[in-house]
Amino acid sequence: MVKRGRSRIEIPGEVAHREAVPEDLDAAQRQPYAIPSTRRRRTAGWVHLASAALVVVLVATGAAPALLAGGGILAGLGVWCLASAWRIAVLDPAALDTAGREVSFTVGHASAAVSFDGWRARPVWNVLVFSADEPPTRRALVRVDAVDGHVVEKYEEAVGS
Repeated sequence: MVKRGRSRIEIPGEVAHREAVPEDLDAAQRQPYAIPSTRRRRTAGWVHLASAALVVVLVATGAAPALLAGGGILAGLGVWCLASAWRIAVLDPAALDTAGREVSFTVGHASAAVSFDGWRARPVWNVLVFSADEPPTRRALVRVDAVDGHVVEKYEEAVGS
């Protein structure tokens, strides 16, 4: 029996086709991936604010004043949605380039994933990079702001055997 260095999860093609594995989970897919726009937050914010305004109109025309509590919650949620609707200006290729410039070694494999930081949910790319030697001897995590492209933080270390 031949033993491989690292085990991998492999799904045979016929099983994937039969079980209808979604294309976005197919490791062989080479199409560019577009992250969802944060514009949906802005839209939701305006809907919440319009709903809060409707509650105020209803109370002004004779509805129960207790509805104002719900209107206040809707207004607060609307303001938060608008405040957290950051425009993502730095996409993953630019974040990968920035991370490659920030580390002290030549980059081989790299991966980027977006996350959201803080109460205003500011988008940040978490870029994991490995050195180009085989097997990699160094790795780093570089966090790149997705709004303006500055490096939020960086961590480098040697890869243990």
